[in-house]
Amino acid sequence: MLEMSPSKQAAAWLGSFSQALESGDVPAASNLFVDDCYWRDLLAFTWNVTTMEGREAIADMLKSTLATTKPAAWQLTGEATSDEGTIEAWFTFETAAATGQGIMRLRDGRCRTLFTAMTDLKGHEERKGAARPLGVRHKADPERETWSEARARETRELGVTEQPYCLVIGGGQGGIMLGARLRQLGVPTIVIEKNARPGDSWRNRYRTLVLHDPVWYDHLPYIPFPDNWPVFTPKDKMGDWLEMYTRVMELNYWVATRCLSASYDEAEKEWTVVVDRVGQRITLKPKHIVFATGAYGPPRKIDLPGSDQFKGELLHSSQYASGEKFRGKKVAVIGAASSGHDVCVDLWESGADVTMIQRSPTTVVKSDTLMQVGFEIFSEDALARGITTEKADMIVASTPFALVPKGQRALYDVIRARDAEFYERLAASGFALDFGDDETGLLMKAYRTGSGYYIDVGASDLIIDGKVGIRSGVAIKSLTAKGILFEDGSELEADAIVACTGYQSMNENVAALVSREVADKVGPCWGLGSGVRGDPGPWQGELRNMWKPTAQEALWFHGGNLALSRFYSKYVALQIKARMEGIETPVYGAPSNSRR
Repeated sequence: MLEMSPSKQAAAWLGSFSQALESGDVPAASNLFVDDCYWRDLLAFTWNVTTMEGREAIADMLKSTLATTKPAAWQLTGEATSDEGTIEAWFTFETAAATGQGIMRLRDGRCRTLFTAMTDLKGHEERKGAARPLGVRHKADPERETWSEARARETRELGVTEQPYCLVIGGGQGGIMLGARLRQLGVPTIVIEKNARPGDSWRNRYRTLVLHDPVWYDHLPYIPFPDNWPVFTPKDKMGDWLEMYTRVMELNYWVATRCLSASYDEAEKEWTVVVDRVGQRITLKPKHIVFATGAYGPPRKIDLPGSDQFKGELLHSSQYASGEKFRGKKVAVIGAASSGHDVCVDLWESGADVTMIQRSPTTVVKSDTLMQVGFEIFSEDALARGITTEKADMIVASTPFALVPKGQRALYDVIRARDAEFYERLAASGFALDFGDDETGLLMKAYRTGSGYYIDVGASDLIIDGKVGIRSGVAIKSLTAKGILFEDGSELEADAIVACTGYQSMNENVAALVSREVADKVGPCWGLGSGVRGDPGPWQGELRNMWKPTAQEALWFHGGNLALSRFYSKYVALQIKARMEGIETPVYGAPSNSRR
């Protein structure tokens, strides 16, 4: 008897799974999974961003959600593939409220990982493609309102005579992408930005800043970068693109606007938000607020004893714009992650005498290497193989966070062997290298702590060649009038010190604008509860508080790099749209701040 093809095996499993769900047979459904199984769901079953680990967890979820979800119409899409005994297949399905898609991976006839994601809310789909708006009424009408007149009216009225359903605090890349998603779903939204122009959050950074991730990874939803866009985007070019995007996507985007305070009325289910818009104080009454203030919160400023004695200039990297004024001066840069390296390069190019002070080991990966082995599905080659950005996003999202370390550990084994000579020379310069507590490298550091890594685009050669000095392995004791005194008694003269010491959690912005009580209730953002330094347990299985319901009703967090903002903005928007339309959204799973 011939062995069944991968597609037939996948179809057989999906048929059994569908039948078990339709009949409400939870034991039969959970028995279709291997013992060490994972089901990651984005809203479709749980109205949450959550991962069930193990059969028991899957069974518990199905017992709670199956009756209201009513999943049906499971269909394979395309041909299944087989690799080293694992069969992978894509599928679509429906629930009572939505359509969805997903990816299954089978091993020995049972499911190892299942990924399900909501695609559209039934009856509230985006008006695009064949369903795009006509844009004109082909009829003579003396009361006709043109597009520009309608936009002008909306701009005048929203936030004045009509209230937004959602207020997005922060108009950088994350806020802009979420604003576009909400706009396409018909959710009245205002995005507020403290800067004078959209894109200024990029323009105002140090002059040499260029994205370290490649263009294929960085597209915005709806309008991808053109084919002639550079692989690595300069900051000012990105700023211009974001400004264009806000206009083309018709966002209600308030510049020069700061949020002063926000409070939630539990009885009215409504926020009262006071903003300063170009000097005018305005009170808004949105039903939901989203903090889209970047991946992190306010600057983290470390305590430096003797800072009041230091005669030079002391600033955080968030205040640093250019090394030009430091030409010919001695500058110490505290911090050896991405910002620390970038600032060192800018200072050196400006003619400063630069020394990096490394307080803990750093994971470094050469950009060229990462492009070749780390972005395989976000590349021109991937596009030629039919892997679009949307498909690549789904592939990444379909891997449970618990399984990511294994793949990253194998990747960094390859990277270290490939660039062994580079790492030897960098270590010989006195620079302290590591690849994470469990040798999983850059990506896991990004998820767990958001710190301690650098994609090398030139700074490492400056360190290796001695053009940028390095002080590592010795702690700072205090600042002096002329510089820095270290614990071993050595001193470093400095005319200026730039502290590239990172940022606090996003919930600290909640503390500043809402209350300390609410900030503590929702808890910190980011991190997985891996137990490594800076990412305390318990294990979460997902990034804390990001893109999903929090412990504070109607308060959301959205952020991350361009790729994360692009992908997860869809799911934040779907959750808010469902609530606006009165769709029942029973959330399965406790908020991130709850112990599991």
